[in-house]
Amino acid sequence: MKQSTLVSEQFSGGSQAYLKSTVHANGIDLQRLSQLTRDSACRQALDLGCGAGHAAFAMAKAGSAVIAYDLSPKMLALVEHEAIQRCLTDITTQLGAAEHLPFADAYFDLVATRFSAHHWSHVPAALAEARRVLKPVGTLLVIDVVAAENPLFDTVLQTVEILGDASHVRDYRVSEWQFMLQNTGFDVTEIDRWSLPVEFASWASIKRTSEQRIKAIQDVFDHASDEVQQHFKLQADYAFDLEIAWLQAKPVF
Repeated sequence: MKQSTLVSEQFSGGSQAYLKSTVHANGIDLQRLSQLTRDSACRQALDLGCGAGHAAFAMAKAGSAVIAYDLSPKMLALVEHEAIQRCLTDITTQLGAAEHLPFADAYFDLVATRFSAHHWSHVPAALAEARRVLKPVGTLLVIDVVAAENPLFDTVLQTVEILGDASHVRDYRVSEWQFMLQNTGFDVTEIDRWSLPVEFASWASIKRTSEQRIKAIQDVFDHASDEVQQHFKLQADYAFDLEIAWLQAKPVF
């Protein structure tokens, strides 16, 4: 099965769960995204890998016309329905992969991606496309789970993630994001990080993780070193912390 098909099927099967997920539907970062949209007087925005559309809703509420772009037809149908329910008339949807954007050069004021890039097959290609469709004074915003610079913590994170969701590619380190952004023509202007507590049963349910894989994840955590368990703030019920990053960048010409 192709990676694009794997991603589409993963999200198509759990679209309602992602819409209602506390992790995806809430967060100071969504409020901050709305503020960024207003402050930049954004007229046209792209939610790249929109999923259930939470970033698109935040930007539309702030007054921007938004194109919600995703690989999953069911996710896009959900976004269309939810936009109507929320009386957000300036949201349209478009099917496609992040690495191939069917939009004109210098079309968007803001390109935002939230909790999506770790599923992309080729992040540098997607970033190059984002730069192409951004206006010279536009902004790129990446919000995603990030890996620690420590190789051990990185390895454990990727293991847990791909066991939880077979469509996972990689949670990149902040240093990797900086390198990829700079090498695709962006100047990184702001980086923030914060911890996100994850309730294990809900996390596995949203991802539709099989019982076999759930047991494998628990076994990984059970046999992890003290340093790993402390890093992830592992609890007795397998709740753990993820690190999230906000990376804001401007295209360089």
